[in-house]
Amino acid sequence: MAKNEQVCIDQCKFQLETNQLEIRGWALDLVTKDVPTITVHSENVTSDKIEWYPRSDVAAAHKTSANLQMGFEVTIKVENPDEKISLDFHFSDHTQNESFIPRENIVKVSKQPSQIQNFYGKARKGLGYLKRNGLKNTLRRIKLEQNKQSDESYQQWIVENENWDAEAIKAEIAAFDYQPVISILMPVYNVEEKWLEKCIESVQNQFYPNWELCMADDHSTDESVRPLLEKYAAQDSRIKNVFRSENGHISKATNSALEIATGEFVALLDNDDELAPIALYEVAKRLNENANLDLIYSDEDKIDMTGKRFDPAFKPDWSPDLLLGTNYISHLGVYRRSIMEKIGGFRVGYEGSQDYDLVLRFTEQTTAERIAHIPQILYYWRILPSSTAADQSTKSYAFDAGLKAVQDAINRRGIEATVQHAAGNGLYDVDYKVLSEDLVSVIIPTRNGYDDVKRCVDSIIEKTTYSNYEIILADNGSDQPEMQELYAGYKKQLDDRFIVESIDIPFNYSRINNLAAKVAKGKYLLFLNNDTEVITPEWMTKMVSFAQFKRIGCVGAKLYYPNNTIQHAGVILGMGGAAGHGHHTFPRGDFGYFGKLEINVDYLAVTAACLMIRAKDFAELKGFDEELTVAFNDVDLCLREYEKGHNNVWLHGVELYHFESQSRGYENTPEKQARFEKETKYMEDTWTSYIENDPYYNPNLTRSGGDFSVRKRKNLN
Repeated sequence: MAKNEQVCIDQCKFQLETNQLEIRGWALDLVTKDVPTITVHSENVTSDKIEWYPRSDVAAAHKTSANLQMGFEVTIKVENPDEKISLDFHFSDHTQNESFIPRENIVKVSKQPSQIQNFYGKARKGLGYLKRNGLKNTLRRIKLEQNKQSDESYQQWIVENENWDAEAIKAEIAAFDYQPVISILMPVYNVEEKWLEKCIESVQNQFYPNWELCMADDHSTDESVRPLLEKYAAQDSRIKNVFRSENGHISKATNSALEIATGEFVALLDNDDELAPIALYEVAKRLNENANLDLIYSDEDKIDMTGKRFDPAFKPDWSPDLLLGTNYISHLGVYRRSIMEKIGGFRVGYEGSQDYDLVLRFTEQTTAERIAHIPQILYYWRILPSSTAADQSTKSYAFDAGLKAVQDAINRRGIEATVQHAAGNGLYDVDYKVLSEDLVSVIIPTRNGYDDVKRCVDSIIEKTTYSNYEIILADNGSDQPEMQELYAGYKKQLDDRFIVESIDIPFNYSRINNLAAKVAKGKYLLFLNNDTEVITPEWMTKMVSFAQFKRIGCVGAKLYYPNNTIQHAGVILGMGGAAGHGHHTFPRGDFGYFGKLEINVDYLAVTAACLMIRAKDFAELKGFDEELTVAFNDVDLCLREYEKGHNNVWLHGVELYHFESQSRGYENTPEKQARFEKETKYMEDTWTSYIENDPYYNPNLTRSGGDFSVRKRKNLN
C-alpha cells in the first residue's frame, strides 16, 4: 500500500437484531486527490449498499475541494455474524483490503461518558485550539474562561429563572383569546426507549394543552419502537403516528409527519430531545400579542444523559446576516404551517442541515416584522455519544449540507456570491461580488501624529486590493513641520486621490468628520482612525461588497490591539454603561460566542474607528451629531441608520490593528470626564430602549463585560 493512499474507518457497528453492519469513514489518494472505488466481497453477504458524500473536515485537512465525495457509508446485511466481511478499496495502482467480524462490533447500550472520557474530550478540544491559535492566545483564552462564570452560574440561573407558577400559567392560558393548535413534528428512527419516552412526556407535560404530536417512524428496525409509539397514541388522542413502509431519512420522515398535521403552526422536535414545560405556552403567549407572526424561535441549551442541563445558547433577535453564517435559529422553531406547505416542507439531499435549509427558504416568504424571538430556554438538546451536539466532527456531511443550503439561498435570491466553509464546523462565509467598483472616500482625522498617519496610510497604499479610493486627511491643526512633508509625499504618490482638508477648529470628532465628508467625492465614506493599520488586503473590497446593498447601513471591522487581542468586534448597547464592545480582549483566532468571531454578524452599532456608510445615507442623516464631540457619535449614527430600516453589520474578514487612544489620550481630566458624562446622559436619554435591551444581544447575558457569560439576577449585571 502506498503511503498516500489513505483509508480511514471512523465507525463500524453491527445490529444483531437485523444482522446489519454499518461502516463509515473516508478514503482518498492524498497526492492525486482521487477517490477509490469500493467492492464488497460477496461471501457472507445478503445485500449491500455503498453511499458517498463530502467530508469538509478531511477537505480542510488535506486541501481538497469541499465538494469532493470522499466520505463513505457501507451498509451490509450479513448471513453469519461470526464470519468475516471484506471490503476492497481500489486506488489507481493498488487495492487496499479492510476486514471486519460483525459480532465484534455489536452496538452496545450507550452509557454516560466517564469522567476520564470527558477529560480527554476537553483535552482534545484544547489541543485543537492550541494548534489553531498558538500558546500565547491559548493562555489568554484560559484566563478569560477562568474569569468567566463557571457552569455553576448557569445552574443558578436555572434556579432563579425557572420558578414557574403552574396555576397562574394555566389561568393565563384559559384567558387567551387565541389558542391555536400547534403540531409538533417528530421523525423517529431506532431511538433508545428511555430517550423516546422522555421526549414524548416532555410534550405531554406542556402547560399549554392545545397541541398535537405527529410522529413519523422512519421504518425503524428496532422492534421496540413501534409498540411504544402505539402505546402513547392509544393513551392520548392528541398523539398521532404514521409508520413509513421504507426508510427515507430525516427529511422524508419529517414530511410524513407534516402530512398528518392539522395545526396552524408546526414545531420541530428531535426524538431524543425535550421541550421545557413552558415552551408552547410561551409560543401561544407571543401569538396572542401578535397573531400575524409566521416564525417564532427560542433560546436553547443541552441536556446530558443524567438530565443535567448546560451550554445555553442565548440568541439575538432576527439577524439576517448571522443566519447566512450559521443556523442560529435552530431550536425551538415554530413555523406557520401554510408557509411550510407552500415551500414543500423539507428537501431531500440536505439531511443533517435540513432545518437550516428550511429556515432559509421559509424566511424568504415572510418579513422581519413577522419573526419573533423568545429569549427563554424552551428546548433541551440531548447530548448522546452519537449526536452532532456531542461531537461535531462525527457528522461532517451535515456541515456540507449546510454549505449547500446557504449557496442555494444566495442563488435563489439572485445575488452574485460564493459560499465557503468558515473556520469552524457549521460556520459559513458569504463572499459577495462587488458589482461596481465605485469610489470610496477614506476619511482620516488627525492632529500631528506623524508615525500613526504614516503607518496607517502606508498600509492602505501597500496592501489594499480595491483600487478606486481617495484618501482625505482631515487635518485638525497640525503644527509639526514633518506633517507637511508627509502630505507632500502622498500627494506626489496618489495625485488628486490624496486630499488634505485643513479643519483648524477646537477638537470635535463629529464636526471634523462632517466637514471632511463634504469634500468627499466617493459613493462610499470610510471613516478611519489615524491609529489603525490594515491587515487584510481585501478589507475595502469586503466592506463595499456589503455596503452596496440598500438594506445595509453601517459596515464595521474586526480590530485588534497590537498584542493580537480583540479591541472591537461589534458594539453592544447597555454593555458597561451606554455601550461597549463584545468579545473584548479575546485572542485572535478565537471563534467567540457560538462562532461569532468567525462569521459576519448583525449588530446595532460598530465603531467609527473603521466604519463604511453610503455617502447618500450619511447626508440624509446629517452626519455625526456634533453635540457628541468625542464619545458615542458612531453609535448614535448607527442607531439612526438602523431606525431607517437598515442592518448594521460587522465583518470578521476585515481586519486591522487599532493602536487605541494613542493620539488623543484617555478620559483622565475633570473636563474630559464631565464631557463623557454629558455624552453618556445623551445616549441614556435618547436611546433608552436599546440600552435596556439590545435586540442583537440577549437579556440573559451579562452587561458587565464582553465575555457573553450568564447574567446574574441579583443585580442584573
